[in-house]
Amino acid sequence: MKTIKATEGTPYDAAKHFNVWGVKKITEEQTRRTTVSLSHFLPNGGAEMSSSDKERVYYVVSGSITVSGKNEKHVLNPGDLIYIAPGEERDMSVNGSEPAAVLVIIVTP
Repeated sequence: MKTIKATEGTPYDAAKHFNVWGVKKITEEQTRRTTVSLSHFLPNGGAEMSSSDKERVYYVVSGSITVSGKNEKHVLNPGDLIYIAPGEERDMSVNGSEPAAVLVIIVTP
């Protein structure tokens, strides 16, 4: 078992993201396959359209975000989550004038 305290983690800049800062709480180097981060998106923040070979889960802690694929849009509010399969493209944007906090879980194949 490994405990990660609220004050622990490593700040990071996510590629193709804007107006966001985050903290990696635990990485795949520590767990074998899983990275868990907490991302804080400012109003007008988000991420560009991109895909990954990894599974991703976004859980909205606070605020509201829209996650879009090629032909779909999902509005997520606190307590909502979305699963994004490997190879699936997505972009993301914050809704409204409040920041959003998103717990990000990434699983490497």
